[in-house]
Amino acid sequence: MKKIAVINDISGFGKCSLTAALPIISALGMQCCPVPTAVLSHQTGYNSYHCIDLTAELDAYLKEWYSCGESFDAILTGYMTSCEQADIILKAVDRLKNDCTLVVVDPVMADDGTLYKTYSKELCRKVIRLAKKANVITPNLTELCILARLSYKSTTAKSAEDSYFEYIAEAARTLLSENLETVIVTGVKKGNTVCDIAVGKDSFSVSQSELIGGSFSGTGDLFASIVCAELTRGMSMAYSVELATRFIEKAIRDTVKEGTDRNDGIAFEKHLEMLINE
Repeated sequence: MKKIAVINDISGFGKCSLTAALPIISALGMQCCPVPTAVLSHQTGYNSYHCIDLTAELDAYLKEWYSCGESFDAILTGYMTSCEQADIILKAVDRLKNDCTLVVVDPVMADDGTLYKTYSKELCRKVIRLAKKANVITPNLTELCILARLSYKSTTAKSAEDSYFEYIAEAARTLLSENLETVIVTGVKKGNTVCDIAVGKDSFSVSQSELIGGSFSGTGDLFASIVCAELTRGMSMAYSVELATRFIEKAIRDTVKEGTDRNDGIAFEKHLEMLINE
């Protein structure tokens, strides 16, 4: 059975991070090996939450993996609590990967043009360093602008133009390198649609769905987990992104019908069969 190491927090409420990755990767027939960066009562979008930062425990946790010679088919990273923790994760990625390991980084930093309240500029610089170690990254549009040093306001001002997706693709392409092969820009809004744009050196595809109900907690984690697992299974990038888009679209439709608060995440559990039957 293939193994994916997932470095992320775990939140009691919000259906995000490890609580999203564990069922998704398991449903797709792989072992999800968690490296918990923090334990939160609720994800950070709620008005109140308690966070237990696990930075002080990470070295000892990971040293056990190193001493056992654990290796992974893929590594997926997400939320980080501090610069100190980011430094540990940067080293961990180097120690845990081999020449065949797929590294997928969700460069969590910001959304809707604003840094998350728990992220400093220094921490963002660490995330950018981590993104450069990846084979695939899954930024939202705000994070793409940070990575590509673009103005979010100026970028979104182009959303009515026919060439909007091409503009985003060109920005994403500037990040590509010998090891960073694909940038997938998630949740790009244009009119009444929301799109995921996958950009490679010589490729560019758009997976589009209807914009329903606004933004929900955990969709980025679900998306990155599906894409990472499908690529690890040997599926194509275009197929992996399309599957993730369709899965999240179905779950959001149910969530909106139920009137669920955006912080509570989406009703993805009832659609796991869609992945199990893969």
